[in-house]
Amino acid sequence: SPTLAGALVDALPYLADYPYGCTEQTLNRFLPTVITQKTLLKMNINLKDIQNKITNLNAQEIGDDVARAKKWQRYEHNAVFDEAEVAKMVRAGVERLASMQCGDGGWGWFSGAGEYSYAHTTAYVVHGLQMAKNAGLALPSGMLDRGVAWLKNYQNAELAKLNNAPGKINPWKESADNLDAFTYMVLTDAGAANAQMRDDLYRDRNNLAVYAKAMFGLALHKQKDIEKRDMLMRNIDQFLVQDDENQTAYLKLPENNYWWYWYGSEYEAQAYYLKLLSAVDPKNEKASRLVKYLLNNRRHATYWNSTRDTAVCVEALADYLTASAEDAPDMKLDVLLDGKVAKSVQINAQNLFTFDNKFVLTGADIKDGAHKLEFRKNGTGPLYFNAYMTNFTLEDPITKAGLEIKVSRKYYKLKRVDKSIKVEAVRGQSVGQKVEKYEREELPNLAQLKSGDLVEIELEIDSKNDYEYILFEDLKAAGFEPVEVRSGYNGNDMHAYMELRDERVCFFARQLARGKHSVSYRMRAEIPGTFSALPTRASAMYAPELKANSDEIKMRISE
Repeated sequence: SPTLAGALVDALPYLADYPYGCTEQTLNRFLPTVITQKTLLKMNINLKDIQNKITNLNAQEIGDDVARAKKWQRYEHNAVFDEAEVAKMVRAGVERLASMQCGDGGWGWFSGAGEYSYAHTTAYVVHGLQMAKNAGLALPSGMLDRGVAWLKNYQNAELAKLNNAPGKINPWKESADNLDAFTYMVLTDAGAANAQMRDDLYRDRNNLAVYAKAMFGLALHKQKDIEKRDMLMRNIDQFLVQDDENQTAYLKLPENNYWWYWYGSEYEAQAYYLKLLSAVDPKNEKASRLVKYLLNNRRHATYWNSTRDTAVCVEALADYLTASAEDAPDMKLDVLLDGKVAKSVQINAQNLFTFDNKFVLTGADIKDGAHKLEFRKNGTGPLYFNAYMTNFTLEDPITKAGLEIKVSRKYYKLKRVDKSIKVEAVRGQSVGQKVEKYEREELPNLAQLKSGDLVEIELEIDSKNDYEYILFEDLKAAGFEPVEVRSGYNGNDMHAYMELRDERVCFFARQLARGKHSVSYRMRAEIPGTFSALPTRASAMYAPELKANSDEIKMRISE
């Protein structure tokens, strides 16, 4: 691709179609689309030209099955091309965010009974609403102001912990932290910068993660505090690695980087550094090299790891695109495989989004051994490219896997047991009262059940570290249906939010402590037949490389 614009558009369907709806994903379902659409319109790019683009980098379009490829075509259903559809997405998203706002003005991970406000979630939503407002979106009266007020109160409480002697306020803080930097950036954008927090953050800057340093640098840039801003940039540049051969640059985060926490996200840190470079010096070679690194390291052809880091990358790339204006290429490009020209294309402003930009090898075309793929460009304009390979296995049954997190699943048949307890009656006499009591019988693979039997599914989890925002997706066997009918917080030992779906039951754990845990729910056997329950999947919502799965199990149900 000769422009970042296509890469921005490519990522949007993943964000819009993501199946879960926590606070962050609700925001990112519509905001990156709004940012991208505004950016393209500012560039005087015809949205229909992009919509009619012949190909994209969606891996599902590869192959000889034209009908299947058409079915998976993402551009056809990409809302960015339809201003009315974007307006509809915005209304739905803003209304849901308004309904998810807690009574105190902040936001939690989900909403409903048992939820309370978190500083990181609230800062993330307020930052998004600030961008939405700057893009011209109308917000419900008081919604943004209440979020800003919550962050101010949070910041004041953190300042009290920082600036009192140990013992006066419990708990107290030794130094300003990463969440303080995020909050400070957001409040600076709201015109409510606190000088004491600025000084504390600058004093304690060496304790901040690289991600938080970039956020703090953006706030200092907005305040025109050039001396402190440049010091933060020098601090960040210590972690910069430049590859002259690949023309890329990236931040090599410290070895002790807590990658499972929000401030340890590699791609979000790179993106915020790009935002800082775009604001301070967009023509700097470091910025263009960082852009290439981000595009080359999309984990899924069109997006990165998660909804959050993809949204942050879209935001950062849009900032850079606006600053660099890559809209007028004129070049001839040859693609060579093992020294022979396999494809040639001419690229200019007229066919920016309509040229054939895909070179595919399938099956027997990929011979055993090493291969060399080359791109040769003659002319002006940047060039971004991406290469990837997919494969699959046919193992049956699927066995469990995992390292940092492990998950095992057990099925138990619940047998009713007659049991009564002595209770006091209205006249004070002791009477027997029956209680619901079950014995559990563990079920082996291919166990026989009868329609109507009650089954308990228990997920046993072993975690090697403390983690945040962990998702457990239990794929249910088709002949079973959960006993519970409403999603929400149900008092389980992990304090996880449970979400019931047609084909799975999901548990969202905001915090997962190191050690062993378990969570369970009940289903009833209903439809006769033999059914497979695909493995339970565990993953970190914002660091999907942290993953595990259980064994597959098959169950038989008779009349």
